Amino acid sequence: PSNLTYAQYEFLSDMLPEAKPGGRKRSVDMWEVLNAIFYVLLEGVRWRGLPGDFPPWQTVYTYFRNWRKDGTWLQIHDSLREWTRIELQRHPSPSEAVIDSQSVKSAAMVSQEVGYDAGKKITGRKRFMTVDTLGLVLRVLVTAANLGEREGGKQVLKRVKGKQVLKRVKQSSKQVSRLTTIWVDGGFDGEAFMQWVMDFCRLIVLVVLRPQQTKGFILLKKRWVVERTFGWLMGCRRLVRDYELLPETSETFIYLAMIRIMVRRLA
Repeated sequence: PSNLTYAQYEFLSDMLPEAKPGGRKRSVDMWEVLNAIFYVLLEGVRWRGLPGDFPPWQTVYTYFRNWRKDGTWLQIHDSLREWTRIELQRHPSPSEAVIDSQSVKSAAMVSQEVGYDAGKKITGRKRFMTVDTLGLVLRVLVTAANLGEREGGKQVLKRVKGKQVLKRVKQSSKQVSRLTTIWVDGGFDGEAFMQWVMDFCRLIVLVVLRPQQTKGFILLKKRWVVERTFGWLMGCRRLVRDYELLPETSETFIYLAMIRIMVRRLA
């Protein structure tokens, strides 16, 4: 079920990097490489646990890692997000965005960037997510779970505005040229944070608070969109818990989950 159809692969194939010049010609089937990567994402297996009808796991992981480091996955993701918005008759650049965080437990062998979230009582990592009003991801930041909401919000907004360069991965200013408003929950409230966002990012922060003396589920304006995106991610077993040694790998799997969702809509 995780495999791409031929139409979906044809849609993605034009965005894949060409083989490097010199040496032997590329012999591996890139359709199968992508299917193997999405199998790891959806089924949550280890790289070494890939079934034998896929290419060798070393080959699959090398493509995954190289395209993470050179920004290929992020470029594909950003292109698909623009096309998805256009398909839905929206402007390619959103005017509003929503920020929220999600704390997830980390696996036992994970030691880098791991902390304790006292609010959620979770030892692991925290995902700061910025999405547009359709729930499509703008930028993701994975940190230790003990990082505060406001500090994490600042870091992820730097990525959204393209003011933080991370190994050749940068948000194009044209992709967020219309962005003016950021919707947040009470965890990001505070005059100092709002003033920083206005001064550094030239954005307006609007806080949506839960009504007092209410119990159970309540649909909150704008905020429900990012919660739905978190729900989409939980459909991928690799993302239910953080198994990655590097936070950058966790971020890449989140972008891959969104790539799969968008390419299924477009093709």
